[in-house]
Amino acid sequence: MSVEPEIIQRGLRNRSREIMDAVQGGQSFTVTRDGRPIGRLVPLRRRRFVSRQEFAAMSRAAPEIGLGTFRADQDTTADAYLDDPCAR
Repeated sequence: MSVEPEIIQRGLRNRSREIMDAVQGGQSFTVTRDGRPIGRLVPLRRRRFVSRQEFAAMSRAAPEIGLGTFRADQDTTADAYLDDPCAR
């Protein structure tokens, strides 16, 4: 997992075009003020429509997992989200 670069508030103001270009290219940043994180700049996820046939084909090729494994994966994801102060 890569660490997001931090950018101070003044740097965001002075380099906004450069930073927005980086965000558009997929880079995320943590914005700080007085040395403390205050927000995140993250690229928007663009959703792509998947047809029913394409979804069915992907599902047939997916590995089978048990309910316990699925629930454990969901719990791990939820815990990571709840532990992230920037996610709220």
